[in-house]
Amino acid sequence: MPTSHRNLDEQSAHNGAHTVGGENAAVASSPGLGSPAQMGVFSADLQGEFSGCNSVFSQLLGYSHGELLGRDFSVLFGEKEKANGEDHVQLRKVILGTISTQGEYHSRLFAQTKAGRGVPVRFSATLMQDSASTPKAIVALVVPLEPANRAVVSPASAAPVPVAPGIISRKVDGTQFILASPAMHKFMGLVDRVAGQPETVLITGETGTGKELIARTVHEASHRRSRPWVDINCAALPENLVESELFGYEKGAFSGADASKPGLFELADKGTLFLDEIGELQPQTQVKLLRVLDGQPFYRLGGHRKIKVDVRIVAATNQDLEAAVKNGRFRQDLFHRLGQFQLRVPPLRERPEDIVALAEHFLHLKASRKNFSPQAISALLSHSWPGNIRELRNLVAKVTMESQTTEIDFSRLSAALTGEPTALRQTASLPVGNLESMEEQMILKALERTGGHRTLAAEQLGISRRTLSRKLKEYSICFEPGDNPVPLGFVSTEQQKFFRARVEIPVTIRNARGEELAVNGVNLSTGGMGLDGLKEPMRFSGLLDVSFALPGSDIPFQAKARLMWIGEGGRVGIRFAVIEPALFEELQHWTNRKMKEEGWDFPS
Repeated sequence: MPTSHRNLDEQSAHNGAHTVGGENAAVASSPGLGSPAQMGVFSADLQGEFSGCNSVFSQLLGYSHGELLGRDFSVLFGEKEKANGEDHVQLRKVILGTISTQGEYHSRLFAQTKAGRGVPVRFSATLMQDSASTPKAIVALVVPLEPANRAVVSPASAAPVPVAPGIISRKVDGTQFILASPAMHKFMGLVDRVAGQPETVLITGETGTGKELIARTVHEASHRRSRPWVDINCAALPENLVESELFGYEKGAFSGADASKPGLFELADKGTLFLDEIGELQPQTQVKLLRVLDGQPFYRLGGHRKIKVDVRIVAATNQDLEAAVKNGRFRQDLFHRLGQFQLRVPPLRERPEDIVALAEHFLHLKASRKNFSPQAISALLSHSWPGNIRELRNLVAKVTMESQTTEIDFSRLSAALTGEPTALRQTASLPVGNLESMEEQMILKALERTGGHRTLAAEQLGISRRTLSRKLKEYSICFEPGDNPVPLGFVSTEQQKFFRARVEIPVTIRNARGEELAVNGVNLSTGGMGLDGLKEPMRFSGLLDVSFALPGSDIPFQAKARLMWIGEGGRVGIRFAVIEPALFEELQHWTNRKMKEEGWDFPS
């Protein structure tokens, strides 16, 4: 299959900011947002800049109409109070990217007032189209989640308002995808990053974590979303049928082949082929799959005509493929070819915020008037969920059916969790011993549930991380693997050099004639960078001198570079041609750190 390497960040930005215009999404109403007198409304162009707003929105934030027009709307919003830095850049990308693929976006955010205060709001944005279905603008409704007369006050008189992290609902293939935890928000950032790439993606995770839904998200957020989506469960087919299903067969190829049949690769041409349970493939099929992934044409079973396709492969497994490689059950070359990008879906126990959000979502689908008691919520959080989301959904369906009251209490839920009689469960669930030993046991159980992640364990216990650290010393608890969070994804060595991090830095370039120009660096990698503001790029063809300060440090970076591509509006890409080894090492450390911050790790 042909492989073209793309700038990860640049492609994600393209998906978010420019493909909005290609979607056919009707403006949707947003029920439950409040009365018109409470709703702040603003409109933005397809690049996310204010083009108009109503008086309620202006009053809410304390700005005049003129002060808002032409500004990037995401600067005034954040996922947490007093958000700063590049938070708004990521939020803008998420909002525009979601609107581009789904036509709408809903979340709880903090609106930043002119006085500097964060006001919790319900934010809902949709795409506006004309009668010819041409996208014209983005329209957003903003409703404060506290009385409007408290919205615009000085920071000194405003006490912080504790609000739960934003819950985002993404619709994927008709299914509501609920995101509440910071871990999943970060994970979906990785998903959106790789969606626009042509390379293969390997999705790993425990059973029931929603790997197929992640695969569909990769497809629907990519340029192939209007092309075929084809999926196959490799474990559900007999060994002798897998090859014919993947590659097709000709008439008479075997007994019962009364007519020719195209394989799944042909059906998925120009689209995405999802191989679920990839670890179940037999060795002989693995060899043929590897050839196709390497761009080689293939034959149908019993055929004599070569067939070449352009298919993006997304695979998933709940097995440890590295262990399977060591045991000889899975080809090492296929594993590395599939794992250009690896996405590890966190299990439910590592994201407690999602447990509550998903449980309430499933409960609302079954019985909208019912709710969980606080004790029942605690029981949900204390369970380890080996079956993950699938187990949670089935349990909520069971207790909803059995409960005759509007509130689902602890006894009903705990009995369903263990399958034991309620009275027995209530006595068996209590730790045995004095108060100190009970506390020690609760701490150990929380650390077990979170895989040793102290911050998550502290949240589940309802204490601060500092208090937990003090308790660990007090009880001489040493729990491995410690505080190192499990990575959300792996990026192959081949792909690491194509990783580009978003930056906003001043850059000076000088051509062979000695002409200097100050431009803006917008992304940076070990191989080159993107620049804005080069209005006459052909004046800077040939070898260039490039200088800037490495972001987050005082290290002056200088290199020789060449112009590689020219875009619109003065945006160009340059490739570094000559770098001193010491500076290259510093740049490599910097990009590795940026990848780690995003959630990527590097396979050993």
